[in-house]
Amino acid sequence: MNSEPLTDWESGLCDCFENASTCCYGFWCCPCLACTVAGKYGENRCLPLCDIFSPGVCVSCGIPVFLPPAVLSLRASMRSRYGIKGSLCKDILASCFCMWCSWCQMHRELKHQRKTPTIINVHNQTVVQQPAPVVIMQSTPAVPPPYGAHY
Repeated sequence: MNSEPLTDWESGLCDCFENASTCCYGFWCCPCLACTVAGKYGENRCLPLCDIFSPGVCVSCGIPVFLPPAVLSLRASMRSRYGIKGSLCKDILASCFCMWCSWCQMHRELKHQRKTPTIINVHNQTVVQQPAPVVIMQSTPAVPPPYGAHY
């Protein structure tokens, strides 16, 4: 379990004009924005294509309910990784009814997470180094005792 308190998203779901570049990028090419978000998050850039093609597959198979899998799973994963408040129910609502706003919000969050510095606490430890033992060897010449000396 994460012991840090949960935080809010850096921006709201409908704060599209808070970051004009994200808003314009998402407005003109929403699939491109979604693929960029998936790639920057570390997932396959083609993951959002599931959201684009899934409705057609569901309709052709007669499945009446559709949840966009890519935006929903990425949103829930991002909340978990960054410790963002919310619930799976809110993720489903945002993903189903505001899919492109959700992609824009996740794009802004990734930008914010890159700017947020990582704080590392370093505890100083005293290191005592003992001097290496010094060995003094004295060599004496090997001279034989004089002739007739008794020891």
